[in-house]
Amino acid sequence: MSRDAHLPKRFESLTEFHRVFGLPKPVHPMISLINMNDISLVPGELPGFFTLDFYKVAYKKNVCGKAKYGQHYYDFGEGGLVFSAPHQLFETPPADGGSGYILLIHPDFLLSYPLSGKIKQYGFFSYEANEALHLSESELDTILALFKIIDGELNSRIDDFSHDVIISQLELLLNYCSRFYKRQFITRKAVNHDLLQKLEALLDDYFNHEQSLAQGLPTVQYLAAHLNISPSYLSDMLRALTGQNAQQHIHYKLIEKAKEKLSTTTLSVSEIAYALGFEHPQSFSKLFKTKTKLSPLEFRQSFN
Repeated sequence: MSRDAHLPKRFESLTEFHRVFGLPKPVHPMISLINMNDISLVPGELPGFFTLDFYKVAYKKNVCGKAKYGQHYYDFGEGGLVFSAPHQLFETPPADGGSGYILLIHPDFLLSYPLSGKIKQYGFFSYEANEALHLSESELDTILALFKIIDGELNSRIDDFSHDVIISQLELLLNYCSRFYKRQFITRKAVNHDLLQKLEALLDDYFNHEQSLAQGLPTVQYLAAHLNISPSYLSDMLRALTGQNAQQHIHYKLIEKAKEKLSTTTLSVSEIAYALGFEHPQSFSKLFKTKTKLSPLEFRQSFN
């Protein structure tokens, strides 16, 4: 057995992906819409895991089983959209991988279009599977209609406008997904407020037990890991609930803790900075002044 036999298989081309998944050659080398009912895995071709050099938008029925999140259930059960960016790791699906559609887009297909840079700003490409976008019936109709337009363009005669039309439909698809995710954050407020309370408790515990002294400033990755959600989902959820992303929320909490220590203790500014996890007191003073328009000493003097 070769040394790399257990390494993930990397799909660099859509043609290779189609071959291994038992599909006919793609009609376009850089974009493909696949009906999951047509997939028939070639035996022995895939190890346990694989990676794609493409963006993936997959609609799957009954995604994540009963669409359960922690101890709660999603509001809609018409199926869900799962997103991934190039080079993310996937586990090889079972022979009966379910039904739905998979849209694969090579980054080169987007070159020379603004979407090539903008696509990196859609945070849901970094969400986990349990953070899928669950669709209402009308939302599903919208997504499937866009899939149908893209499929129609791919399977009709290619002309000078085909690429532009598909790019337009892709951007419209992603903008709808952003809207629907915003709806999901709102309709699941009870679950998300529970997460927000857990986040507040986590940050309080972090500072009150002086973990910051040993571990430095809390990171978005640290908080997300302890809440069992992805960093991107945490930031987008907070933005929907509070208007701040995760990093801004950490800074807000830092400033509140700093104000508390400055007004109720005799600790020096340097001691407060180190207690909050700053490696250099100057960095703390700079952040404090940026957020409050006062230096730490000026803030303390305002209480005298």
